[in-house]
Amino acid sequence: MELKSRKDMNPEFQWDVSHIFADDAAWESAFDEVTKVLPSLEALSGTLSTSAENLKSALDTLFAESLKMEVVYIYAMLCKAADGGDSEAQTMMSKASSLYSKFSSAVSFFTPEILSMEESRLEEFLTTGLLDEYRHYIDDLSRNRKHTLDAEREKMLAMLTDTTSSFSNAYDALTDVDMILPKVHDENGNEQQLTSGNFSVFRECPVRSVREEAFEGMFGHYKKFINTITEMYSGSVKNDCFLSSVRGYESAAHAAMFEDNAPLSVYTSLIDAVHSYLPSMKKYLNLRAKTMKLENIDLFDLYTPMVAEVDYPMPYEDAKDLVKKALLPLGEEYQQLLDKAYSEKWIDVYENKGKQSGAFSCGVYGVHPYIKLNYTDTLDDAFTLAHELGHAMHSYFSNRKQTYANSDYRIMVAEVASTCNEVLLTKYLLSVEKDPMRRAYILNHFLEGFRTTVFRQTLFAEFEYNVHQMYEEGTPLTPDSLSETYEDLLKLYYDGAAVPEVMRYEWSYIPHFYRAFYVYKYATGFSSAVAIANNILETGDASKYLEFLSLGGSDYPVEELRVAGINLDDPETVKSALKVFDETIDELADLLK
Repeated sequence: MELKSRKDMNPEFQWDVSHIFADDAAWESAFDEVTKVLPSLEALSGTLSTSAENLKSALDTLFAESLKMEVVYIYAMLCKAADGGDSEAQTMMSKASSLYSKFSSAVSFFTPEILSMEESRLEEFLTTGLLDEYRHYIDDLSRNRKHTLDAEREKMLAMLTDTTSSFSNAYDALTDVDMILPKVHDENGNEQQLTSGNFSVFRECPVRSVREEAFEGMFGHYKKFINTITEMYSGSVKNDCFLSSVRGYESAAHAAMFEDNAPLSVYTSLIDAVHSYLPSMKKYLNLRAKTMKLENIDLFDLYTPMVAEVDYPMPYEDAKDLVKKALLPLGEEYQQLLDKAYSEKWIDVYENKGKQSGAFSCGVYGVHPYIKLNYTDTLDDAFTLAHELGHAMHSYFSNRKQTYANSDYRIMVAEVASTCNEVLLTKYLLSVEKDPMRRAYILNHFLEGFRTTVFRQTLFAEFEYNVHQMYEEGTPLTPDSLSETYEDLLKLYYDGAAVPEVMRYEWSYIPHFYRAFYVYKYATGFSSAVAIANNILETGDASKYLEFLSLGGSDYPVEELRVAGINLDDPETVKSALKVFDETIDELADLLK
């Protein structure tokens, strides 16, 4: 069925961006205001260190104008996301992106100028109390002082940015543009062009020969370019290590963790905790093999559903009601906010021609969050609704409690609220669902969340850690050393499953590796969410969790999570979540008997 144009869709199921700007003319006016203020922002250069009053005034101006810039950008982005074919939206997005770049350039002096101040003088400014609103912002800048070089060397490093980004840019160009994957056969024997987009469809196919051909086609093709990709990735690793060394960090891993002011123990505790539950992964693989009637299971068999998809229709109105019931443990105010999200048109529900694929949530400070869905009446869509509402409520609580300067939470905690909602929805469904096949489907959905988000992302994280350590210790990064390192981890994490030779090249297919030491945050976020949800259900008290949602960016992620009862320094935190994984395997096994 052909998609409708946006103008032909029911506006009741579309978000209302007039809450941000009444119309495009109002947006143009705001755009002009931001454009006109750029010279006065640049004129603040050289004034920050003259007095506490001047620094406060400059920061007041910076964040006030940053908010205006952000709102201009978000409005254009939402319009384009809703209909990428709308020429007016395209023009607005282009103009907003250009202005954002100019704005960033105009205020780029703030950080170096604040850091150029003597520590004692900055501390003197802080003791006046005038800068209390900006204390966390200033403290966050100041702790970088010992890793900040003199102006000349900082300028040299800044000039290298375009050069060092070439590693990931070249990888993207190779894999997204130049690389043409082979053709494979579908379950009906028809030849199909393999693409990055449809690979997930083939790897889930119930016909094993289709899965095998898809994996061999994908990673066998990457193997053909393994020397080139090795040079790209090793260049990225070398750059990480160079920058961490020249800035005086103990290692590249320490440098990455410093960004969130988190100790390296958070990273290593995650790996240790997951290692302790690898026997549970083996138990899950054995259950998967038994359920799929396989004598031997290998890595080609991990993505196809072990429980046949069941008929579980979920119209949008039913999903709204289901999510509300599932999130009752979060309290009456949370329920009222869900009603506001539904009734006040925060959500863009259905797909239309030109609408961006997927789903997202976007907070708008001073207005409310917006959620984009492409709803198709399935249970998975209900999980997506719960997930995005988690993000939205995190933004809502943070924006309401914090000043704009302290409102933006970091990526390390960004997936906690969304995943917590998914866990609560899973638990609710299991509490009311009696049909055994539906229950099995829900349990398998939950287990796959653990496998792909905790175990798989931790495997990636350990690979990154090992590879950077190899280079720092003088081990050459070659196609063989990288592939052997990855293959060893596959055999460790998936003990009991055969590892086909072609899977040792899977590392070359993961684009996240070009942003080092990032993927572990998915695993810690998921583990934290499971622990929080379980605690809420056991105690009936969500108050600490709601307090956590209100913290925004006013503190560092590890400290914010402590408020919700989560200590990421302690391996027991992740272990408590993985205990749920182990118990869920047993529950599914009993059900499938």
